[in-house]
Amino acid sequence: MSLFLSFILSAQQQSVVLISLDGFRWDYIEQHDAKGLKKIAQQGVQVNKMWPVYPSKTFPNHISIITGLRPVNHGIIDNKFCDKNRNECYKMGSGKDDSTWFNGIPLWNLARMQGLKSATYFWPESDARFNGMVPNYYYHYSQQSDYQARIDQIIQWLTLEEGIRPHFVAGYFSLVDSIGHDFGPNSTQVYDAVQQVDKLITDLQLRISQLAHPVNLVIVSDHGMTEVDVSQQIDLAHLSIPKEWVVKNTGPRALIYAKQASAKDVQNIKKLLTIESKGRFSILDKHTLMKRHYVGSPRIPDIILETSPPKVFSEHNNVTYKGTHGYVDTDDMAAIFIAQGPAFKSGMKISEMENLEVYPIIAEILGLKLMNKIDSNGDVLRKAVK
Repeated sequence: MSLFLSFILSAQQQSVVLISLDGFRWDYIEQHDAKGLKKIAQQGVQVNKMWPVYPSKTFPNHISIITGLRPVNHGIIDNKFCDKNRNECYKMGSGKDDSTWFNGIPLWNLARMQGLKSATYFWPESDARFNGMVPNYYYHYSQQSDYQARIDQIIQWLTLEEGIRPHFVAGYFSLVDSIGHDFGPNSTQVYDAVQQVDKLITDLQLRISQLAHPVNLVIVSDHGMTEVDVSQQIDLAHLSIPKEWVVKNTGPRALIYAKQASAKDVQNIKKLLTIESKGRFSILDKHTLMKRHYVGSPRIPDIILETSPPKVFSEHNNVTYKGTHGYVDTDDMAAIFIAQGPAFKSGMKISEMENLEVYPIIAEILGLKLMNKIDSNGDVLRKAVK
């Protein structure tokens, strides 16, 4: 590319395509031989391990990536939880019908608010009316949606005329996560899923490189995946949890809401659960939760039980899946970050960072001003920007 053409492209409004590969563990590129993603990483920027926010679940992390906020600040503290003040419970996708579950300004709205168009081909809760708005172009989620059709639509959006073309586009691929749950991260089935996704992203990157205007491709995942041993599942039905209390089982954690119980009742149940744990799980204390930025919300449960891999909580020993996420203090939960395009340096590696770094840097590349306080200044990832 000539210096003159480089100058012209840099002077244009840059675009960003943000793709999430759900459940794509930090080491899958090497382990499952993702040649295309490896090449894109070599051409641009790669973070060896991108750490999810706590808990390492899909919806909290996708909303953190897209808002720059920790779960207690954007409101989605797990894939499913309750709100003691609202006396209601949330489950994945609830925002389509009630966007008051959320706080923060997602990147697709930040772009719209400052005169740029945005588009999403799926992203958890991207069809919810954050701030009373949705992206200019979006789809309601369907797991059956063809993956190649998603790539084709993203390119079609990017080839629209200036003025109606989105400059921020987000896309989401659940395949690797779904297969990882069903068969475990080290399975041949996950290898095949990684190969399929690798070809799709390679196709997307090639077609982006042929566009006449400057587009940056950013590839992330929300968390990793680790093996589950079904013989070590912990049956919640056998624990001393009052039947009238609400329990949300997320696999590695059990969220317990003590309905109309006194503080003394809660403490008594905690003591019983500690006896029954027999080293299989822990009851999280306030100090631990404060370190994990998981306090100060009516959505935080009265009791949180947490186990470590390969154990999971179950209901009447019903666990059959072979992989999951949601644990802490294990490298298997680390995610990927790869970026390539005119805004990014070439051949740069960063050892590790939190996924909260993504929001402020994409905003800067798009020339957007932050409109609310967020939970990262982007200093780690900023080093990778030209």
